[in-house]
Amino acid sequence: MASATVSPVEVMRANRVIAVVGASKNPEKEAHTVPAYLREHGYRVIPINPTADTIFGERAYPSLASLPDQLAKEVEVVEVFRPSGELPEVARQVVEMSEKHGTSYVFWAQTGLENDEAKAILSEGQVPYVMNACMRVVHSIAVRDA
Repeated sequence: MASATVSPVEVMRANRVIAVVGASKNPEKEAHTVPAYLREHGYRVIPINPTADTIFGERAYPSLASLPDQLAKEVEVVEVFRPSGELPEVARQVVEMSEKHGTSYVFWAQTGLENDEAKAILSEGQVPYVMNACMRVVHSIAVRDA
């Protein structure tokens, strides 16, 4: 069951630019098929992957911190496809980005990913979050047919 400080449906309806940490070049992985689905439905996906130059024809960046300032300001949601143990570090990066750019991001951890330390970091940094939820599922059930 998803845990969140913000409505997953509202996040999907209100935001169009998503940085995907752990985006995959492998078309058989969820970290590839979910962002591909989002692109097909009008979202801009910015891949974050230190081992790729491009994914989906978009330039891939090695980390959130490596995003150019202008692009970082366009990002609205940071979706994470990394093991739960890595969520606190990504949460810290999102809080730092939020403070640096004066932008309110939403942190979203894919289905199966949840971490209490990350929740505490995000809450303290006043970054809303969704954990253990799939953007494709939320979109297909609640947004596409709305």
